[in-house]
Amino acid sequence: MQISILIVSKNRKEELERTLLVLEKLIDFSSHEVLIFLDGCTDDSEELSNQFSWVNWEFTTKSIGASPARNVLYSRAKGKYLIGLDDDAHPINADFISQTISIFQKHPNVGIIAFKEIKGIFNSDEEALGSFDFKEEEYYCSDFIGCGFAIKKEVYDATNGFPVWIDIYGEESCVAIEVLSKGFDIIYSNKIMVNHRVDKEARKLAGKNYFRFGKQLKNTTYYYLVYYPFPLIKILKLYRHNFIKYALTDVNCFKIFFKIIVEVCLNIPKVLKYRKPIKNSLLEKTKHLSAIEY
Repeated sequence: MQISILIVSKNRKEELERTLLVLEKLIDFSSHEVLIFLDGCTDDSEELSNQFSWVNWEFTTKSIGASPARNVLYSRAKGKYLIGLDDDAHPINADFISQTISIFQKHPNVGIIAFKEIKGIFNSDEEALGSFDFKEEEYYCSDFIGCGFAIKKEVYDATNGFPVWIDIYGEESCVAIEVLSKGFDIIYSNKIMVNHRVDKEARKLAGKNYFRFGKQLKNTTYYYLVYYPFPLIKILKLYRHNFIKYALTDVNCFKIFFKIIVEVCLNIPKVLKYRKPIKNSLLEKTKHLSAIEY
């Protein structure tokens, strides 16, 4: 098996269906596979298994969280290269698989390829492509975006995989730092593009920013506890920044801020079981690597 395409989905049946309809036209099923984990869906997403019989489906009735679901799914992939997509993201260029293989072959020490993310709702892929000024870019970076990336199976297996101690938001950084700690590189390339079909204004009105605020505050705390040799200073700076910038300016953020502090304190013993500090030299290295656009 050459390529495994992996997607975790929860209650986004229509978005997942659209993504699968795109993939169906681009994949050679004799050498590639698609694996999907439905994480405690309650919107009849399971009905898609009848429509897309070429997909390897995994189901759970109770949600376990995006990162633990990825941990399960990626361990079962058989491909030499693993391509991760969100359920509401699809590749724009038809040759995304051959481009992925080509980049890995060109850069033997690269463990992860971060794809170009084009956010927005468009009438066509041509419209999405025309939404930005394309200039070919390729550079080493310190992270990747979960809506579109590729990782070598052997590199993924050398890490602890997607963390089970994070539910959603921030799990990519955990895989990235472990890949870098194993001596592999992460490269960004806009030769491979995905349309992440998100309506940013609609999400804001629906309160998604509050949800993300709490998750990122909690999971960044856990990230420091697990990977930093001396995490206390980083955690204090994190909380000071979020308190001043968000909690003091928004009553909902204020409530979430203190709720997360309580939750973190209760979960510290569990999270510390996964503690695996990285070297300070690697932390210094990541400071000099480019950041990718979100």
